[in-house]
Amino acid sequence: MIHVQKVLMAPNGPEFSQLVQGYWRLGEWNMTPQARLSFLKQHVELGISTVDNAAIYGDSEVLFGEALKLDPAMREQIEIVSKFGINGVPQAVGEKRVSHYDSSKQSILTSTENSLKRLGVEQLDALLVHRPDFLMDADQVAEAFAELKASGKVKHFGVSNFTASQFDLLQSRLDLPLMTNQVEINPINLTVLEDGTCDQLQQYRVRPMAWSCLAGGGIFSEQTDQARRLRGTLTELADELGANSIEQVVFAWVLKHPSNPVALIGSGNIARVQESVGALTVQMTTEQWYRVWVASKGFAVP
Repeated sequence: MIHVQKVLMAPNGPEFSQLVQGYWRLGEWNMTPQARLSFLKQHVELGISTVDNAAIYGDSEVLFGEALKLDPAMREQIEIVSKFGINGVPQAVGEKRVSHYDSSKQSILTSTENSLKRLGVEQLDALLVHRPDFLMDADQVAEAFAELKASGKVKHFGVSNFTASQFDLLQSRLDLPLMTNQVEINPINLTVLEDGTCDQLQQYRVRPMAWSCLAGGGIFSEQTDQARRLRGTLTELADELGANSIEQVVFAWVLKHPSNPVALIGSGNIARVQESVGALTVQMTTEQWYRVWVASKGFAVP
């Protein structure tokens, strides 16, 4: 059986599993607390020890915390990542409000405290800024991070969906290096491969956390010309590579990038998780990687 290995996320740590279990859809899985715990134990047995959550993911932190409470010893076997900064629309009657970002110091501290309570843990292994805040005061974020580090509530810090310039701005105010940028990477959306985001991470030897590797299921379901081209090419490559599915080919394609991403898995079906783990044995050539790029673009390389 393939066992997922841990990798160093940045020169000063931490170590995460090369595949990460995403829990953003946990509320949709309709699992009992015991079933959630069983699922956690099953993917940890596969070597997937890093779990990803966020304050905005509905009740997912609460549901995860309920499962963890059934076997608190599991906390020592996992790395917990959460995120802050997206504030949903308040439910106050008659008030006109919009969802918005908030990276003020007090908001960060309050959000983190709430996440810890919902998860039922005393410390996060990593805390990420969920989305770039146009009103972000980098000094305030730095103050909040320093306070959370000093109190022992958070070990490491990173960002999510940041551009290279936004990453550099925040890093310029921090004493400790950011350990990741969690960004969308998939054959339908090549943006971070082209806009300098992954170039910068490779420069700093910081691994991205790749979310939505299957484009939210769009790889399988979208009926655009791009998606149809991709399915055809991915099917051909699955046959050539001996992969069990085009899903494995996509994960292999993401993991081949020299920025060395760790890839998030979004399924709550352990069989699908096991299928994703199989991607680690798929050895894709450079030419095969570019065939996926060409299928996505609809034209050959210049």
